[in-house]
Amino acid sequence: MNGILSIKEAVEGYIAGAAGKAKASACSIFMKAIMAGAMIALGAQGSSVAAHAIENVGVARLVAGCVFPVGLMMVITMGAELFTGDCLIAMAVADRKVTLMGFVRILVLVFLGNLVGGMLIAGMTMATGQFDYSSGLLGAYTIKVALGKATMPFAKALFSGILCNILVSAAVIVAFCGKDLTGKLWASFFVIMLFVTSGFEHCVANMYYISAGLFAKMNPDYVAKAADAYGITADKIANLDWMHFFVTNLIPVTIGNIIGGSVAVGLMLYYLNCAKKN
Repeated sequence: MNGILSIKEAVEGYIAGAAGKAKASACSIFMKAIMAGAMIALGAQGSSVAAHAIENVGVARLVAGCVFPVGLMMVITMGAELFTGDCLIAMAVADRKVTLMGFVRILVLVFLGNLVGGMLIAGMTMATGQFDYSSGLLGAYTIKVALGKATMPFAKALFSGILCNILVSAAVIVAFCGKDLTGKLWASFFVIMLFVTSGFEHCVANMYYISAGLFAKMNPDYVAKAADAYGITADKIANLDWMHFFVTNLIPVTIGNIIGGSVAVGLMLYYLNCAKKN
């Protein structure tokens, strides 16, 4: 096919790129990861603005799903490093082009860089006064979203993380199949729209959503609005803290994202397209 690569060609191309990535300096990977974390965060904050005043959950998620993919589009076109996409490097490990320790090194650097980028955008968004939109409803909505994620049961967060990165990793590979920019962007858009509309858990997006909620919680006006609009009482909002952010949400979601991207998509695609040559 003239307009796209085959899945086999895309997998082989990704593996070759991963082998080169493993040789990159820690500083380069980390800086690209900060950039990706910021881009995903910008997509997340834009989706919150678009959806915060819509009462119907399905419609709100669909609207958010039409805005959020811009973040991944920027990541793809600007060569940034996103944790969930880099889980696919498991294919290069299976192909012996990247060592297991090299894979772990990349994931750790990218995770930390994504965290820095996401939290920077959350802090700057708070500083802009954007959460004042709709008489503070956006601030209240930001708290509600963060609280829901920070108090999610482990199993729910884990499986939601798996499903999320099945879709996000699929979006990365599908975009890789495109030979031109338009094809790459449209291919990724619809898959990411599905993940956001479905409400699955993405560790990098949550680096923005939950930290933004923690910053919004510092404003008593947003807290009061959250109580008025969503019935979030003081004892409930107390569960929105840094421990719940990192332990209750990021740990199970990140594990789920790794399983979904590395095993369910990465190793499966490798087995179907490349394993026979070895």
